[in-house]
Amino acid sequence: MKSNLLSLMRAWRNGGEKDVFKSTQNRLTLLYSGLLMLFLVLFIVVVYSLLYTVILKDQERELEEMAAQEARIFENYLVQNNYRSLQGIQNQELVLAGVDQFFYYVVNPKGELIMGDEKIPELRQDLFNLLGGWVPQRKEIRQETLQATYSEWRPKGKGMDDKLRSPAKHHEIQLMIAGRPIFYKGQFIGMLYIGKDISFAYELFKLLLIILAGLAILFSGVALYLSHLMSKKAMVPITRAFTRQREFVADASHELRTPLSVMLSSIDAMEMTVDTEEDDFSRKLLVNMRSEVKRMTKLVSDLLTLARSDSGTIERVNETFDFRPPAEKAIQSVKPLAAAKQIKLHLSAPEAMLVNGDPERLTQLLYILLDNGIKYTPNGGDVYLALSVESYEHRPVICIQVKDTGIGIKPEDHDRIFDRFYRSDKARTRQMGGHGLGLSIAKWIVETHGGTIQVSSEIGKGSTFTIRIPFSSITKKA
Repeated sequence: MKSNLLSLMRAWRNGGEKDVFKSTQNRLTLLYSGLLMLFLVLFIVVVYSLLYTVILKDQERELEEMAAQEARIFENYLVQNNYRSLQGIQNQELVLAGVDQFFYYVVNPKGELIMGDEKIPELRQDLFNLLGGWVPQRKEIRQETLQATYSEWRPKGKGMDDKLRSPAKHHEIQLMIAGRPIFYKGQFIGMLYIGKDISFAYELFKLLLIILAGLAILFSGVALYLSHLMSKKAMVPITRAFTRQREFVADASHELRTPLSVMLSSIDAMEMTVDTEEDDFSRKLLVNMRSEVKRMTKLVSDLLTLARSDSGTIERVNETFDFRPPAEKAIQSVKPLAAAKQIKLHLSAPEAMLVNGDPERLTQLLYILLDNGIKYTPNGGDVYLALSVESYEHRPVICIQVKDTGIGIKPEDHDRIFDRFYRSDKARTRQMGGHGLGLSIAKWIVETHGGTIQVSSEIGKGSTFTIRIPFSSITKKA
């Protein structure tokens, strides 16, 4: 929850997007559903592994018991009939214990087949080759896959018409094989191999996997729905807190404007009544007071602008006006700031540029970018403002470029400089003034006009801010 709150606040700092709560709720939904589905997957893996192990272990146990019992039958038969080798039972018919075995073979120490039987005689050679002289260790079980082609049914009785056979088909048989040595009075005389068809178990595993996958899909939908309800409920207190905070900032900013205006008027009145030329201390005091009140007024104005942007309603006038006079006025307004640092200001724009937009907001945009350029440009530098109309992505746009010869911006800060209250070098910013709100407001103004703002910069050589704003009608006159 803490990480989601941090994401929410960062999204708010990035400009208070209209759908910030919706995107945060979606992230919470994905997080909750992801956790639920993770537990579901772990449950499925555990259940499937457990059943897989239990079923195969049960088959292994049955095969071991069957192999041990049949090996005892052979040994008892040898002792009862005093056969010192397996050759004596080669033509004998023994009743074995295994009714569920796929094949059994008895071989002598030389590996020669003495006797055996299998459910499908066509596979004898394949099965015998599969053993390949294998000498099993104690209680060793092998699992093999046999690829074979044979008829699905064969007549058991002699003299039955071979035409009754079904056509041969390719089959994949999963076998579990065990081997047990045969002894006669403590002397090793041969090996007994028994194979069991466990293809049904693998078919069961496949069916079980399909069922579990279907249940996983079903419960994934349920988890997604429950996660949506949980995230929606979790967002209620966050939304309320954010709304209260936004209303407080807007109300406080609005209420502070009046006393600040009164303070500024009082300072003007004091300057008129106090002889500042004779009283240097009073002059400095009044100048500092005026500077701080203006700084506070600008901060309050910025906070009020951002509070309005967070309200989700765009208050924007859309009218046609000539953009050059506001640009010239902006240049004149920031000239005292530039002159204090011996910075040269340059304006490049058509003599007349009729555009559609909000004159007040676009003028504020120019002030912010010029003030930012002057603030971070060393003494004796240059700041350029260029206005032009160009075609961008097959549509006419107004292009605003503000270029400076300042300190530049680190590449890792290019995206973050538009965050609210973000300052890459806090110590230097405190010396120069500012609260880290200007570029955030600039981005909001550009986005309300459906435009884009980009920055390119090189450390020690300056920065260039490029704004492209589309308009419904743009006219350029020479």
